[in-house]
Amino acid sequence: MPDLPAEPVDPGFPVVTLADLVSFRPATPALGGEPAGFGVVGMPANFVATASEQQLTGTLLGYPVTVRFTPIAFVFSYGDGSTLRAASGGTSWEASGLAQFTPTSTSHVYAERGTYATGVTIEHAAAVDFGTGWRPVEGVVTARSADYPVRVVEVRTALVDRTCVEHPSGPGC
Repeated sequence: MPDLPAEPVDPGFPVVTLADLVSFRPATPALGGEPAGFGVVGMPANFVATASEQQLTGTLLGYPVTVRFTPIAFVFSYGDGSTLRAASGGTSWEASGLAQFTPTSTSHVYAERGTYATGVTIEHAAAVDFGTGWRPVEGVVTARSADYPVRVVEVRTALVDRTCVEHPSGPGC
C-alpha cells in the first residue's frame, strides 16, 4: 500500500516546496545592541533582534496565493566565532527590568577587544493559502540582518584623590 500524505492535499492545487517560494522573501530582520555599537571585554553585551510574522500576496504556480512567514528561531552570530540559537530575539535591559551589563538570554561576553561584525539569521516557517486555508511548506526560509558592528574595548579604573577638573594633569586626565 503506498504511503498517504500526512495532511490532505486540496484537489486542484499543487504541493508547494521551498524552491517554489523563491520570489517570496521575508523582510530583512533588524539587529541592535546594548550599549549601542560597543561592548566591554569580560562584560555582557546585550543583543536584540526584531522580526515578526509577515504575509505576502502574489501568484504562485499560476494561482493567486498568500504566503505567510512566521519566525521560529533566531541564530545570533557574534563575530568572534560564537553563535547562539534562541527562540526569541531577546529584549532590552530596560524592558527586562535589568541593569546594564546584566546577562540576558541573547547577550554575549567578548574575551578580547576589537571590532566585530555581528548579525542574526531568522528561520521562518512558511505556509501558503490558495483561498482554502493555510498549508505548511516543509523546511525553513531564512533572512539575515545587515552586519551590526560592535567595538569592544577594555575598561580600566584608577583610584585618585581629585577629579580631572580639580587636577587636570592627574592620572587618567
